[in-house]
Amino acid sequence: MPKIRWGILSTANIGIKRVIPAILSGERGGIAAIASRDASRAAEVAARFAIPRSYGSYEALLNDSKIDAIYNPLPNHLHVEWTVKALNAGKHVLCEKPLGLNAPETRAIVDAREQSQKKVIEAFMVRHHPQWHRVRALVRAGRIGTVRNMQSAFQFTVLDPNNVRNQAKLGGGALYDVGCYPLVTARYIFGAEPARVIALINRDADLGVDTLTSGLLEFPGGGQLVFSSGFRAAAYQRVTILGSDGRIEMPVPFTPAKDFACRITIDSGKSLDGTSAEFEHFPAVDQYSLQCDAAAAAFLGETQQEFPIEDGIATMRIIDALYRSAVSGRWETP
Repeated sequence: MPKIRWGILSTANIGIKRVIPAILSGERGGIAAIASRDASRAAEVAARFAIPRSYGSYEALLNDSKIDAIYNPLPNHLHVEWTVKALNAGKHVLCEKPLGLNAPETRAIVDAREQSQKKVIEAFMVRHHPQWHRVRALVRAGRIGTVRNMQSAFQFTVLDPNNVRNQAKLGGGALYDVGCYPLVTARYIFGAEPARVIALINRDADLGVDTLTSGLLEFPGGGQLVFSSGFRAAAYQRVTILGSDGRIEMPVPFTPAKDFACRITIDSGKSLDGTSAEFEHFPAVDQYSLQCDAAAAAFLGETQQEFPIEDGIATMRIIDALYRSAVSGRWETP
């Protein structure tokens, strides 16, 4: 079975803790090299994971002819620049979310993709978890009737000012980092783009990043997403999908650990005490590994890319509109 030879662009935590182990434990890839602007740091991580080559510059990694694809986990403000450079170097790219800092700048990725004829995928690992596949199938089959409302929350605490999430100039902020998950999964379930959005944002007066963002999205036909994302609350995440004939609840929708067996609740609502609820269980999986194997299959031309990079631009348009709404105090159109 052919495999993709990956190059890892930086020694970011998400790569070290999640994606590098995921590639190594998967079936469709190996890691050929890793780069950091700190050569000793790159060498240290390479030794830890038995990666054959390390580089002290990102350019050197892109020039490596023995690399097929690049994983880009750089800070948000560098996603577009280095994804474009990787495509121009003839590499496929798996780029961490969000794709960029605004929709207009992400068009450069589309142009580079067209010119290079390489593939680029935005890294939303949740799309590969079996629990989300099942929930979408249940909704499409009409199990809970017509979806009226989705309620999503993704909160945790990040106080360190040196953390990239708390650095405005690097593209920090709750909406970019975790608010994007409710947006992407709502579009996944509704199968549509929102017609208008409105937001309320709290910003850290010293750091300048949004530490609490709540929003309301209206979808065609009257469906709604109500969501909150933030960095100043106890760790919590939840998705509830309310339909005309029942509800589906996902207690750990976004970042279940790879050894965590997920469960969803399906409830007709006939009894408010929970006795009408049914449960479905899902064996523990590494959704990052599933994501990397799926990316490899797409890069190798074995499968069609379900979510082209234009989907990431659509998400950026929503984020842009939410930021505009927080300033204008009005509904905005993505």
